[in-house]
Formats: sequence, structure tokens, C-alpha cells
Amino acid sequence: MLTHMNTATFPRRRAIAALGAALTLSFAALPAQAQAQAQAKGSVQIKHASGTTTVPVNPKKVIVLDATSLDNLAALDVAVAGVPTMSTTARPLPRQLARFDSAPKMGTLFEPDYEKIHAARPDLIIVGGRSQAKYAQLTKIAPTIDMTVDRTNLVASAKNNLTLLGGLFGKQARALELTRKLDTSIATLRTQSASAGTGLVILTTGGKMSAYGPGSRFGVLHDTFGIKPAVAKLDTSNHGQAISFEFIQKTNPDWLFVIDRDAAIGREGTAAARFLDNELVRQSNAWKNKRVVYLDGLNWYTLGSAGITALQENVDQLSRALGTAGR
Repeated sequence: MLTHMNTATFPRRRAIAALGAALTLSFAALPAQAQAQAQAKGSVQIKHASGTTTVPVNPKKVIVLDATSLDNLAALDVAVAGVPTMSTTARPLPRQLARFDSAPKMGTLFEPDYEKIHAARPDLIIVGGRSQAKYAQLTKIAPTIDMTVDRTNLVASAKNNLTLLGGLFGKQARALELTRKLDTSIATLRTQSASAGTGLVILTTGGKMSAYGPGSRFGVLHDTFGIKPAVAKLDTSNHGQAISFEFIQKTNPDWLFVIDRDAAIGREGTAAARFLDNELVRQSNAWKNKRVVYLDGLNWYTLGSAGITALQENVDQLSRALGTAGR
């Protein structure tokens, strides 16, 4: 949610904000011309996952410590002044974020470099997901917003975040174009999934695996994309429910959707395809009918399946897989 505030400097914003809702207008509800006039006056209030923050409209120096927001800003063609490293090995940024690889590194997703961030004198800091815990500390440096996605309604929350950023940076038309395309693709996928049978999402890592069902971090596959769960109730904790090869055999899903965490984070380990190739898994309908889909770990795990590019690519991959099986 964006609301207009007629302020000039950060200290004054706090004072004017105290005057209350009578002095604010709904930014999103304004027509295009009025939006432009409101933006020209200085700053907006943004309601986000950790509160409400007054920030300058179209901030010029933005430090982003959230992979999902970087995905959205890349899709909106917005420049950033600082990014996190995505791993302890300081590998290049994921392909969707490659345009930001030369940007100064401001710590990691879990541990920001406060000195570098302070020295950069940002107009805005964006956190979310893995960096959400550092929100309070970062607000002492500059206006900070928390773009953590509500995973109980992932797609709606993801689209809302994209729309919010589009409004803040004057990219409303592009944001609308991207959300409309996503909605159309999801509608197509849901038509396909209605007759696809049951599915099970598993994550493999370090020679172990966990399963995820409705309401979990990867539950969007069932909750929004329409795949019927092979198991109705599974542990919805962040780490999922630990399972064995026997579990897959007994559950016998029509589709097996696999996220290889080791591959996603660049860690050495047994590839998921090799790990799953055993006598028990081979007895499942998914394996026998060649309906084992290796999901894009970058999109599902690293980017949390919540940036607009990651979401669109996930829907497209699933639609291709189900469409091929239907021929």
C-alpha cells in the first residue's frame, strides 16, 4: 500500500506522519496524472511486512538485501546501489539477477555489512525473507521496508509486492503487464492440473530428503497451481517432513516434483536424479510413467518462488511438463 505524504526531508516525514490519515491519499487509487503529481511532491508511506515506513518516491540509491525483491527490480528494470552475496563462496548472482553482479556487495542475506551500508548513504534499504531479522537494525541507517512474502497466500502477496515496487519506481505499467501474464499462465496451468492426478514435492540435500504439502513453503504447487496432493497432511515447518524411499513407494504419487537443494546452492553432493534412482522409487507411478519433474532449484529454493520472474518460469515449467504428459 502506498500513500502520499507531502514532505521534504526524513526528519520532517516523521512529524507530518503523526498528523494521521487525514493528510494522506491512497496512492494506488489515484489516476495516472494524479499519481505523477503526488510522486513529484516527495515521499510516500509504504505499508510492509514489518510496519509502515515513509520513503522518498523513486529513490535513487537503493540497497537490496532480499533475493525476491532483486528478482522483481530486475524485471522492472530498476537499478540498485548494493546487493548481498548469495553464498559464502561469493559465487556470481543467479542468472535472473546477473545484471546486478557488478553492484557493490553489502554483506550476505543473513549478515548485512552495516559499515558498508552506512557509508553508502542509501535513500532506501529493502529486506525480506532471509534478511527480515535485520530489519530493526537497518532502520537506524536509512528508511527500510520489509518485502517478506506471505506464504499462506504466496501468489497474491508476490503480486502485491511487485505492484508496490512498480508504483514506487514509476513502473506501474510494466508491473501490470507482468502480473496479467502470470494470471493467464496460472489459469492455463490449473486447467491442466485438474486432470493430472496426484503430486508430491520433495527436496533432496546431503543424502536426505523431505516432503512438502499444502500450506508449506512449496505448497503453492497445490494451493494455487492446482496439483492434487498425494498426501493431504504433511509437516508444514520450513524443513518439511523427513521421508524415506519407502514413503514414496507407499504414497505412490502420479507425479514427483523434485528440488535439488545441493545443486541450487552450488554444494557438492549426489545429484537428485541419481539419489532417487533406486528399486523402491522405481515402483511408483511417477517413475514408471516418466513423470518425475526436476524443478528449477534456483527459482524454487534460492529465490523462494516469489519473485515475478521465478514465479513465471515455475508456472511455465510445470505447464510444459503437464502438457507433454497429456499428449
